Amino acid sequence: MNLPLLKNAENLSGKRVLVRVDFNIPAEGDVLKDDYRIQAALPTIRLLLEKEVASVVLLAHHSDKEQSLEPMARFLGKEIANTFVKDPFAAGVFAGGGVFVCENLRQWAGEEKNDPVFAERLASLGDVYVNDAFSASHRSHASIVALPALRPAYAGLLFAQEAEELSHAFAPEHPFLFVLGGGKPETKVPLIEAFLDKADTIALAGAVANTFFRALGYEIGLSVVGKVPTDAARLLESGKLLLPVDVVAKGESGVFVKTPQEVLPDEMILDVGPETVARLSELAGSARFILWNGPLGDYVRPGFEKGSAAFAAALKGSPARKIAGGGDTVALVRAHKCEDAFEFLSSAGGAMIQFLAEGTLPGIEALQRRY
Repeated sequence: MNLPLLKNAENLSGKRVLVRVDFNIPAEGDVLKDDYRIQAALPTIRLLLEKEVASVVLLAHHSDKEQSLEPMARFLGKEIANTFVKDPFAAGVFAGGGVFVCENLRQWAGEEKNDPVFAERLASLGDVYVNDAFSASHRSHASIVALPALRPAYAGLLFAQEAEELSHAFAPEHPFLFVLGGGKPETKVPLIEAFLDKADTIALAGAVANTFFRALGYEIGLSVVGKVPTDAARLLESGKLLLPVDVVAKGESGVFVKTPQEVLPDEMILDVGPETVARLSELAGSARFILWNGPLGDYVRPGFEKGSAAFAAALKGSPARKIAGGGDTVALVRAHKCEDAFEFLSSAGGAMIQFLAEGTLPGIEALQRRY
């Protein structure tokens, strides 16, 4: 993939560099629930400081427009000294140089509208643009697609690594095991279509599995489910899909491990069962490439993360090249200290899904136009 790479950039000394990062991190007040995206941004920030730039101006959004990025700046301060800037357009706020974290871009309407005037205002804050927010680059917003057209533009270290690692899925080693779980089944079905010929096994869990249980006519009770795809029968008959053989279901009478066909109308499927984990672990043991997006169960509910945690632990013994992605998946892997099982943990969720389905992103195309 042809991208202008920051690692190859020259003559940045004394320049003001605008860096689009992804600090869209779940927070409760001033407490961050996960710091992975901040940690992932550090190499690019440090590289720029090594290149003796005049200033590093970090631009980011939060999906909650009312959420300030000040807690993220404070957390970043444990690693790199920085100044939080409430209003980046105020006079003199970047005087003296250094690292600056600007307020949540979604507090300005022009960001999501991809407003060219707002993009010009952002461009006026720097001399060079770097996109290190692969995980936000599926959005056609001003700081992602308009800004790189206005300044010399580069892909940051994390952005380039994300694109390179996820591209392994397009020409994978075999056997290739693709594990799809989590919610939002409407976003996962296109991935099944895209990888039906590439993957040897596509293992389904979570809401996407429930959707295919419904296609088979099973009772799924109160479980999260999506719209059954019109070609569900063809996908099931392909022989590539692996559905859970046992599930953990919760109802008025308690929590039970049962087959999918045994789920009752008052029950909700919340995890895969131990036999399913064993089958996935066996497949992982012989796989050469494993891609995992989405937890196998509702891991935020106490007791229903067991299937995902057991599978993550089992992957430590797999010889395959292993990549996991999506905020929930990475958070789960880190919470259970299984990071060393993976060659790469992607910070991307929706962007990962779109990139795998389409082979590109608006943010990638914006940088390629500058290449």
